[in-house]
Amino acid sequence: MTDKSIDGARLIARLGELGGIGRDGRGQLSRLAATDTDKLGRDLFVSWLHQAGLEVAIDRIGNIFGIWKPVGSIDDRPLLLGSHIDTVINAGQLDGCYGVLAALEVIEILKEDGFQPNRPIAVAAFTNEEGVRFAPDMLGSLVFAGGFRLDNALLIVGADGSVLGEELARIGYAGSEVPGFIEPAAYVELHIEQGPVLDRSGVSIGAVENLQGISWQRIEIEGVANHAGTTPMDMRSDAGYGAARITTYLRDLARNCEGSTVATVGCLELVPNAINVIPSRASLTVDLRSTTEDRLLRHEAALGAFLETLAEDEQLQISVERLARTTPVKFDEVIVKKIENAAEKRGLSVRRMTSGAGHDAQMIASIAPAAMIFVPSIGGISHNPAEQTAEVDLIRGANVLLDVVQSISQRHSTNEYPASCSP
Repeated sequence: MTDKSIDGARLIARLGELGGIGRDGRGQLSRLAATDTDKLGRDLFVSWLHQAGLEVAIDRIGNIFGIWKPVGSIDDRPLLLGSHIDTVINAGQLDGCYGVLAALEVIEILKEDGFQPNRPIAVAAFTNEEGVRFAPDMLGSLVFAGGFRLDNALLIVGADGSVLGEELARIGYAGSEVPGFIEPAAYVELHIEQGPVLDRSGVSIGAVENLQGISWQRIEIEGVANHAGTTPMDMRSDAGYGAARITTYLRDLARNCEGSTVATVGCLELVPNAINVIPSRASLTVDLRSTTEDRLLRHEAALGAFLETLAEDEQLQISVERLARTTPVKFDEVIVKKIENAAEKRGLSVRRMTSGAGHDAQMIASIAPAAMIFVPSIGGISHNPAEQTAEVDLIRGANVLLDVVQSISQRHSTNEYPASCSP
């Protein structure tokens, strides 16, 4: 199944062309969801879909689909591929975009080669995966999968005061299709790793078998402001010390789990934030992630118990607000194995992996068998202008995707995803 290969030059050229849209005078790339620059990126992508002879459909949350409907399909449910083309602020040009454009490239090569799939094959560009302008992130795929009401999503007010539904209409991407109008037979997403594992280990391909659950919380600590020089250490109600204890507790908790859990205090504010005043208030955020729901629940409970003890011991008032919560995702074993086999047949090193970041695949996995393919990120850097993957690795990943797509959709192969089988 290695006789075909994607057009690497075409893929790299398109990544560069799309990556040029949304750059400011300093060359910084920002293409936030439903902005004017997002419209320009969408317009370019849609033009490529038309050039490829695909049927273009847009749903009401703005998700874009390019659908190849071959004559004589034995199943109407498509194999869905894709990712997103919106970016963070001051972004790199690969995150999300690579998966969308590689999927389009795969479909084009198969069409040009006369391949006859057993079902339609579609590429999706999901709306607002990054969540920078509108929260929550991965919104387009979440609505598509039925995890968030469309009407509520369209009323979301962005960080700049705009309303998502109004902005989609303004840029011409408030589509007519009801989200979920496509029932995917399976979903495969190709993505840069956005982490250092593949790059540091020298492995070419990651076969992503699961994705971490995420628990976001904001913790507010109330203490008593007092003089830093005259208040004895055993007579303090120090909110800053409480925040420090929470930070070190989380680090110890995660380190004792041998890599299966990660924990981060990403935001920290102290009041009055003066060098000679004991803080009266501290506000901090907790990002807690783990690969299994049981473990994540245990860690959340352990943190809760620790906060109760800390409040009592240090004479503090501590309150917790839950900001977001997702459950871990286990990807489809059949597809993961196909990814491993495809890499090995092309002579590429491959390892099974966990995704530490959220992706559209985790939403689609709730309605269809799904998995992801990772390629190395140089230095593990992403969400950054320095985000980079070697061209040879970009092409290798797209060729692995090509082989997986063929394996799933060969007309005369055993069909693991028959029309009568629910996900």
